[in-house]
Amino acid sequence: MKQFITLLFIGITTTIFSQQIDYNTKKGFVAEGYDVVSYFTNKKPLEGKKKFQYSFDGTKFKFSSAKNLELFKANPKKYIPQYGGYCAYAVAAKKTKMYIDAEAYEIRDGKLYLFYSSWINNKLDDWQEGNTKQLQKKGDKNWEQLKHKKN
Repeated sequence: MKQFITLLFIGITTTIFSQQIDYNTKKGFVAEGYDVVSYFTNKKPLEGKKKFQYSFDGTKFKFSSAKNLELFKANPKKYIPQYGGYCAYAVAAKKTKMYIDAEAYEIRDGKLYLFYSSWINNKLDDWQEGNTKQLQKKGDKNWEQLKHKKN
């Protein structure tokens, strides 16, 4: 019985700690295949190239250059979008995951936030018009509950 309990505990612990974050990979890559480093270094998003791919934390990223790929490898957490690359406004205001338009973004406090955008609705505008600091706090709290749930 003692062995059974020990094995059960190990199994549960392994399952809890091996859960990966649910990244938004609607097009097979985080940020719809855009180069997450380019948001910081080019001040605009660039599409990643097939020859510059990298897997981190169980998900795939594409980069526009070998230099950006190396920058990412050196410090991936600096460049990974907040909330797994889902719409920051939806996570914060609605406690839900919503896909994004990779060209609707903001860098705030050194972090990349991505947003849903369509021709009639841009959640980046809602984010910036609201109490952004409060939305960030609420988004961080909501993400703790959402990050391991598959969309």
